[in-house]
Amino acid sequence: MLVTFTSSETGELMMFADVAGALLRAVGKETTKTGTFTRDEMLPAAELLRAAVARGEAAGSPAAENDEAGEAPVTLGPRAWPLIDMLERSSKGGVKANIVWKAAADF
Repeated sequence: MLVTFTSSETGELMMFADVAGALLRAVGKETTKTGTFTRDEMLPAAELLRAAVARGEAAGSPAAENDEAGEAPVTLGPRAWPLIDMLERSSKGGVKANIVWKAAADF
């Protein structure tokens, strides 16, 4: 299942529900079908994600298995950066700036 994050200040960001769920849980959000970050929540959430990545928490388990070519899997740490960027850039928007996520179901 895909989760789409839409910002009033930037574009859209899509990610698989397992990745989105891990990132949302890291900032204390519920993994519901729809949700939002208000402007006041954005910078604290970005800071929590940065700290989790720095501690290795968001990179602790691979999000994908190794393929037959022996390539290393992409972990959650690098996958956090697009959301961190969206949070930081959107926080600089107007007082009505927001980020909304939508999925087909709770995840």
